[in-house]
Formats: sequence, C-alpha cells, structure tokens
Amino acid sequence: MTDSDQTNPPKILVTGGRGQLGSAIRSLCAERGLELVATDIPMPEAPHDGVLELDVTDADACRRRLAAERPFLTLHCGAWTDVDGCEGDPQKADRINGHGTAYLAEACRAVGSRIVYVSTDYVFDGEVTDRPLKEDEAIGPLSAYGRSKRLGEEAVLRDVGDDASSAVPHHVVRTAWVFGPGGKNFPRAILNRAGQGLPLTVVDDQHGCPTLTDDLAEALVDLGLSDAPSGVWHATNDGHCSWFEFAKEILAQTGLDVACDPMPSTELDRPAPRPAWSVLDCSKLESQRGRTLPHWRDALRRYLKAEAEI
Repeated sequence: MTDSDQTNPPKILVTGGRGQLGSAIRSLCAERGLELVATDIPMPEAPHDGVLELDVTDADACRRRLAAERPFLTLHCGAWTDVDGCEGDPQKADRINGHGTAYLAEACRAVGSRIVYVSTDYVFDGEVTDRPLKEDEAIGPLSAYGRSKRLGEEAVLRDVGDDASSAVPHHVVRTAWVFGPGGKNFPRAILNRAGQGLPLTVVDDQHGCPTLTDDLAEALVDLGLSDAPSGVWHATNDGHCSWFEFAKEILAQTGLDVACDPMPSTELDRPAPRPAWSVLDCSKLESQRGRTLPHWRDALRRYLKAEAEI
C-alpha cells in the first residue's frame, strides 16, 4: 500500500458479518483502525449492531451494495456451512455458496474491488493421506457442500490465468475446522457435553487443522491488502490432529475429567461424507506473510480463555 493508504485506510466490506469469522474481522478492523462495512443476510428482527443487509443470492442487491460502498477489498465470509443441511438441499447450497459468490464476484469486478473468498477443505476427497495438501492438488468434493463451495471458487478464479497483471487481485482462501468465541463450533459442543458430565465418543479417522477465527481473520486481511498475486491460498493454524485428539486436548486444557473414547466415522451415519484427510499445506501463505499461523493448541488455549473456560 502507498503512504496515502496509511493516512486514509482502505474501505473493507465483509459478508457474513454476524458469523464467527465475520465477528472476528469486525474486531480486528476496529483494532487496526480500518474502515469496515459489515453485511449479512436480511433478518426479520435484525439487531441494531450496524450490520447492513445483503442477500448475495440477489444479483441486483450485490451490484447496488458494492456500487454504493465501493470497497477497496471485499471479504466474502458469508456461506451456508451446514454440511448435512447442504446434502439434503444441494440446490440451496449451490444458490448460496456457488451462484451467490458469482454474483458478488461480478459486483466486485464492476467497481474494481479486490475479493477474498473463504473456501473449505471439503473441496478435497481426502484420498491423499501421506502429506499436507497444496493449493494445486486435484479437486474432488465428496459432498454437496464441497461442490457448492467449489462453484464459488471457480466464480472468483474466473480471470486467473488471463492478464492477471492488470486485473484487480482476487483470492480463494481455503481453511478448515474453524472455531471462535461466541459461535457454534466443535470446542463449544465438547464443552457443553462435558459440562454435563456426559461421556464422549469422538471420530478418530478424520484428520484436519483446527483454525481459530482470530488468527484466520488476520491472515485474510493481510492477504487482501497485500500485493500478492491472484489465486488459491491455504490458511489454517499450524499442526494437525484428528477430531478425537482435538477433543482430548480440549478436556486436557480445561481440566474436565470426562471419559472420551475414539470411534470410526462410519458409526456416525451422517448424510454428508467428510474427507478423511484434509490437512492443508499453508507454506505459500506463510512465505507471503513471513510467518505461520500459531499452532492449533495455542489457538485453542486463547479461545478457552476468551470463553472464560480456563
């Protein structure tokens, strides 16, 4: 960014502004003194929190909002993330995660806004289990959710490979196993059940990278405001584990004495298949930023402190 950018911070627009990640971005921008326009889906009785309405499945609404705000950077965090819900209604998943992203990306192109689209490890099939997955690995989503997010990726990446030197930067950032303060997530589910003294049985044959919203928010903003080339990036906290190992660490850090046993994912009998291995290689982003995201155990510790659990 130029010296003038430092004096007049660029405007950022975020979708999904009331969600876990959107809330973390709002807090980060406030801390950094960045101008932020937060948006989210229309609500019948929306709270008076300064969040503006934006239904990304409405192409006209996307064009009007972007034309009115003209942000320097758009962070597209809004999505339908109910994986099993998406499996039951793939058309709705495509409409929100795929077509809605395409409408927003087109609106960004029209006003010259950069875009960072938050995607998912679910675009992979989990067949590769001997190494972290790089950005150029073969795509093979197993679920309707993964396929809908891949549609969104393709919409954002439409111009990559053309004359990218003159195009406004547009990035896809894949992440995984996201959790953060105040939200519905895996640590909260474990804490709620353990707090009732109920035994736990947790899947031990799915491996990924737990990722704290606070750390991911920093990575997204840093990337979006940088001169990094357009394309796909991976962003998760450092290290990886199984869901069972994640649960055991939650219990260990909180000192909760509750039985916790492993189980195969086949016993869950969920509608949507999950990739068995979705450990992402984040070395490309680490090289761009000059540092890794903190280890997931450290991220978990900060989350538990924020939630007053330790």
